[in-house]
Amino acid sequence: MADNLKMVEINNLHMQFNDLVVLNDISLDVMNGENFVVFGRSGTGKSVLLKCIVRLLEPDSGDIKIDGVDVLELNTKKLNEVRKQLGFLFQSAALYDSMSVRQNLEFPLIRHFDFTPKEREEKIRAVLKKVTLEEAIDKMPAELSGGMRKRIGLARSIITEPKLMLYDEPTTGLDPITSKEISELILDMQKSLNITSIIVTHDLLCAKIIADRAIVLNESEIQYKGTISELTSSSDPFLRNFFSHEIVKENNRSK
Repeated sequence: MADNLKMVEINNLHMQFNDLVVLNDISLDVMNGENFVVFGRSGTGKSVLLKCIVRLLEPDSGDIKIDGVDVLELNTKKLNEVRKQLGFLFQSAALYDSMSVRQNLEFPLIRHFDFTPKEREEKIRAVLKKVTLEEAIDKMPAELSGGMRKRIGLARSIITEPKLMLYDEPTTGLDPITSKEISELILDMQKSLNITSIIVTHDLLCAKIIADRAIVLNESEIQYKGTISELTSSSDPFLRNFFSHEIVKENNRSK
């Protein structure tokens, strides 16, 4: 961890769709330079939490501060300024299929910054080197494997040098070796670029590699929090059942 400053502060967050409560009185802090993992069964509001942080969804009540700024109070212009400091890696990597890798990486640089063509090219090549895919610069997304698409998605997310990264199931659908490689890349981003990250995942192996702390959402609330070791060694019946399923899946993937 870089220091004892809070990158993300969430207080009493509430979100529901019609009569379905998805997030109920969620409060948490994520420290600067920390990898913070969010666990929970499907439908417990994990992805909704990420979307509320970047205001892709508007919560019903509560406060969300990023680097001390209350994002729920910002107008569109100021919100977009804050979003320039954020990276978001979706499950699908969300690459533009009609654009080459170079064009995918160039897109956020053109949209948000006034770099010269030479500066953009330098940044693109530097970030591709970071994810060890320099040779893919002129490929189309359809030519890439699932793991390569994730790497390019990660490269596009960090090319703007964000303070905060949000990962939504970064290793879903990947084989164990590629999953471990992506997890180690996330850890490397934390160490080399001092990026704070919030990672929604079901992947226990991924969490073991990257997490400083974790929470478990259940029934729309944060019911457990601690280190991965504390959570997985707990005698609590729910946690034992939850992580036993994840351990079985981890073992099956390793066969």
